[in-house]
Amino acid sequence: MAQYTRIEVAQVMKDTGMVPLFFNSDLELSKKVLKACYDGGARLLEFTARGDFAHEVYGELAKYAIKELPGMIMGVGSVTDAAQASLYMALGANFIVTPVLREDIAIACNRRKVLWSPGCGSLTEIARAEELGCEIVKLFPGDIYGPQFVKGVKGPQPWTSIMPTGGVSPTEDNLKGWFNAGVTCVGMGSQLITKTIIAAKNFKKLQQDVKDALALIKKVRGC
Repeated sequence: MAQYTRIEVAQVMKDTGMVPLFFNSDLELSKKVLKACYDGGARLLEFTARGDFAHEVYGELAKYAIKELPGMIMGVGSVTDAAQASLYMALGANFIVTPVLREDIAIACNRRKVLWSPGCGSLTEIARAEELGCEIVKLFPGDIYGPQFVKGVKGPQPWTSIMPTGGVSPTEDNLKGWFNAGVTCVGMGSQLITKTIIAAKNFKKLQQDVKDALALIKKVRGC
């Protein structure tokens, strides 16, 4: 069962401005990545469950976070249907992120008051997601749409909260473009938790990179 309500999760997303994304089938490596993100100041992590037996890795990772990393909010991404969402919620997922808008996932998550963030690519999809109770919409793939799309949405719908994923990098120019356009937070995967870092197991660098990215977000927000 989730430890945090959807409102609490949405608030942390808004406050920190960043959700790191990561998947690896190696549990011990995943623990080190999670701890590096936590020590760098991140308080959310989206486990992008794309591999075989990913739920087994996630279950152990969630237990580790609860025991060792107080305040770390674990969620699951790349969820494709309500059955998969329910499985991960049973394993303690505090939020569910999907590549597309699916109403069966909305129903399953809303029933448990768990935040869900569907991938949307049009104003119609965004409006439907909000009608289904979505707090923060995932703009995906972000690099296809860009900050101008966010500006376009926020004009007629200033209440819409958007999290772009894909096309987000930990540079001042990139983050400034997104946050000036009005995003609530950003999802950042391979541009932050790079293949080079994973191959070298350079978790100290990852910790510093997370810290630097959060500092940049704070700077571009002017707070």
